[in-house]
Amino acid sequence: MEKLQFWLLVIAGFSGAVAQTDLHGKVFVFPKVTATAHVILKPRLAKPLWNVSVCLRFGCDLTRAYSLFSYATKAKDNDFLLFKPKPGSLSLYVGGEQVTFKVQKEQAQVHVCASWESATGIAELWVNGRPLPRKGLKKGYSVGNQGVLVLGQEQDTPGGKFDINQSFVGEITDVYMWDTLLSPDEVSLAMNNGVLPHVILDWRALSYETKDYVVIKP
Repeated sequence: MEKLQFWLLVIAGFSGAVAQTDLHGKVFVFPKVTATAHVILKPRLAKPLWNVSVCLRFGCDLTRAYSLFSYATKAKDNDFLLFKPKPGSLSLYVGGEQVTFKVQKEQAQVHVCASWESATGIAELWVNGRPLPRKGLKKGYSVGNQGVLVLGQEQDTPGGKFDINQSFVGEITDVYMWDTLLSPDEVSLAMNNGVLPHVILDWRALSYETKDYVVIKP
């Protein structure tokens, strides 16, 4: 059953059945703690990724762990995961391996960008446009292209096995994904909603499905 669910989700992601919507100026609101509320995003992934960059903006006052951006494949449930384990920290997972960054001076609204490069294994994280010391993981790895991308929950299997204690409560907006690395100038542009090339997930032309209690608001 889990295998069938995985392939149905993958097929749905490439079917184009969900219309692309410009969500500029809007947010996904996750109003309460739940093990079911989430958003499925549909990135344009034609091949495995040797470089990955993700940016998003979020507001959340939880002090426990929660997921911000969860991409799971059949091979790795945390193939690319942006996760907040506790206040003052942000973790990036690639291919199931984890690095954790210390975050100073946290704010109610946070813009975060994460980049990872297969050739060197270098992972970079920017918080509100400021770079944190770089770390390394999964050198030579490639992130799979046949996966499921979820906001609001952390996946233990593609599209499922959510843990209510890792659920997101708050607001997420301005979600973008690229198959390239970002320069500091491009991070600044992304933070100010500038248009960048090589986008494979575009907030201004987003294919998505909301599940359970998720609300779109200005």
